[in-house]
Amino acid sequence: MDSLIERVIALQDMTPIFIALYDTQDRLRHANRAFREAFNIPQDAFPTWIEVLRANYQDRKGLIITTSDFDAWLLSAQSRRGKVPFRGLELDMHDGRWIWMTETVQDDGWMLCVGTDITKLRQNQRSLRQDRDIAMRAAQTDELTGTANRRFVFAKLDAHIANVQSGLEPPFGLCVMDIDFFKAINDRFGHQGGDTVLRDFVKIAHETIRRSDTFGRVGGEEFMLIMPRTALSDCAAMAQRILEKVSTSCPFPGAADFSYSCSAGLTLYTSGESRADLYQRVDRALYSAKQKGRARVESVEE
Repeated sequence: MDSLIERVIALQDMTPIFIALYDTQDRLRHANRAFREAFNIPQDAFPTWIEVLRANYQDRKGLIITTSDFDAWLLSAQSRRGKVPFRGLELDMHDGRWIWMTETVQDDGWMLCVGTDITKLRQNQRSLRQDRDIAMRAAQTDELTGTANRRFVFAKLDAHIANVQSGLEPPFGLCVMDIDFFKAINDRFGHQGGDTVLRDFVKIAHETIRRSDTFGRVGGEEFMLIMPRTALSDCAAMAQRILEKVSTSCPFPGAADFSYSCSAGLTLYTSGESRADLYQRVDRALYSAKQKGRARVESVEE
């Protein structure tokens, strides 16, 4: 078996196809020579996906990332990465190559990336696809915070409901989060200050959730988190970690006395119920958290 594995690795290093494997924390666990050379990753390094992209952006090597706000771009990319079992995307590289990259994701979040050089495709076709991809990202992204928008999150919610009803996956956890006393934040710091808090909350959430989770802004200061294949107790622990990080965050460097909090309502989807019934139940859990003093997680079972 060891000799077979060695042969597979040796052959991978000979192929021009890009091959990489990421774990549930989005850390690179294996990559062949073509992938490492394309994305400027040293042979003995095993960075996270975020670290690869940040290095490419700063060094102007590897992947071309066209943005004036890298962190906002990254949040948008994170909100879509690994949310479907399989997807393909086109990547523009600094060395002039155009790559067709596929992502195959297991239920536990491990991801296999396989890329092919498609530079020889006609330039006008490439531009059309690039414009299409930009438009699609914009349609799925909340403009203010960079996370997934209401349309994207509810589409994922419907997909998870359909999967459970078809027996393709077990029940999932649904959490709705609302920033406490948000009007008071706007009154003190103005609407730009409120926007800063929203972006800070999104950043904390994306640093905490798993790649298999779906997170997005569904309206005002309200956010939704979908946690597939997760027990209610584990869902509650995830939400609690987000709330604890929020409570110690300092989004305004000049206002050390300021802090904010978030309330969360949580439930598990029950096979056969409608999206409206599910949302009504999780909204009831959020209301309970607000009534019991805010800055807490409350769950409601079926």
